[in-house]
Amino acid sequence: MTTGQHADYKGYLMEQERGHFSSRVGFILAAAGSAVGLGNLVAFPVMASKNGGAAFLIVYLFFIALICYPVMMAEIAMGRNTTRNPVGAFSKLSDRSMWWRFAGMLAILTPFMIAVFYTVITVWLVVYIKEISFGGLEYLSYDTTFSEVVARPSLFVYLVFLLALVFFILLGGVRGGIERLARVLMPTLALMLVLLTIFVLTLDNASAGIIYYLVPDFSKVNLSVINGALSQAFFSLSLGMGILITYGSYFSKQDSIPQSTRMVAVADTSIAFFAGLLILPAIFAFDPNTNTDDLSTSSIGLIFSFLPKIFLSMQVAVGYIGASIVAAVFFTLVFFAALTSLVSIIEIPISCWIDELKFSRKKAVGMQALLLTFFATPATMSLGISEFFTNFTSYGGLPKSFFDLVSDVFYETILPFVGFTVCIFCAYRWKVGGLKSELVIGDDDYDGSLLEKYVNFSLGTIIPLVLLVVFISTVFQIYLN
Repeated sequence: MTTGQHADYKGYLMEQERGHFSSRVGFILAAAGSAVGLGNLVAFPVMASKNGGAAFLIVYLFFIALICYPVMMAEIAMGRNTTRNPVGAFSKLSDRSMWWRFAGMLAILTPFMIAVFYTVITVWLVVYIKEISFGGLEYLSYDTTFSEVVARPSLFVYLVFLLALVFFILLGGVRGGIERLARVLMPTLALMLVLLTIFVLTLDNASAGIIYYLVPDFSKVNLSVINGALSQAFFSLSLGMGILITYGSYFSKQDSIPQSTRMVAVADTSIAFFAGLLILPAIFAFDPNTNTDDLSTSSIGLIFSFLPKIFLSMQVAVGYIGASIVAAVFFTLVFFAALTSLVSIIEIPISCWIDELKFSRKKAVGMQALLLTFFATPATMSLGISEFFTNFTSYGGLPKSFFDLVSDVFYETILPFVGFTVCIFCAYRWKVGGLKSELVIGDDDYDGSLLEKYVNFSLGTIIPLVLLVVFISTVFQIYLN
């Protein structure tokens, strides 16, 4: 074999290790799967109900269209142009600038650490599904149950099961693992959500929840609500995690980035909207006197502490077994959403090991499995199993566990900052001309369009300014309050 043939063969092998999506539909389902998570199914409905209902929804959609959509296109374009992970994308487009390579590293570290606490939450979901399946819905409705569940040493059995499932999927690669999972779970999740919503809407007094959710109350919209809507929109679409840069690197040059991005945003927002039609009517149907101002916007608190009580109250209408079936379906739905997100998040560092360290996929998956297990273990022990990790540190005047630290630093704080760096990079280092040259591939209509003009203007002005304000306000709220 000649030197040229050897180089071509090596390149072919690396392409096989990286993989690519088989179609535009596969990309849309996988990207939507990464976006749809706990925030869509639980936090969004409660935030909407507490902040003006449809008025919050209008503000949320405004930010999706004007802030998140351009950033999504920019991230996907960076990935497709370079066929690299975030580190490789920033490095290649900046002529190997160390500063921008560091920005890419931050976009690798962030999803890795987010995967740590997301893994723990998904383990709790598995435990709850098991408890419900064995007739334990009433037990889960007790006020003390959640604190008991998260302090069980047996959680490590479920952790091993979950990690084995996740890394088995990732061993299948982009097409055989990630895309295949999304093609099965995303339609299933959507169908389950619609059917469960239809069931809840037939219950007495469900209309009160619909009215509360969909009738706008603009008097509740203030700066805090606007900030919350932007944060929810940004986090919901997986921005700042490096996911879309990585998925963009698997995306075909034949397909339109603007059109595909639009479909991902629509799918993600639709799931959030239907989740509101499920949860709020369910709450009002079984407790008409519910004061939604008392509901926690925390996905964790609502899923594991409040909703089991709501499902248990359904036994008046459908019996204990019927209520348990509905609860099992809902928690399975949330598990599917968490699993698709978790697989997507973990793929980001795996793609980095393959691209930058030239690992085979098998070796990269194995390395990631070891690292995630190492960090997920103390996170699992952070809510009662270990006193050291439960009271790991303190800031903002409050004691914090290792789990809290990971969540606050990487999920709450760094995401908008990474989004800010993407905007500044595309506007001033890669330049809008470079971005445009990628976005017109597969979409001739983008050239000269109103969308192009808005993206060219906003990515270097409005959007990074807004994201910087969100980042600074988050720092003050969490750490300096």
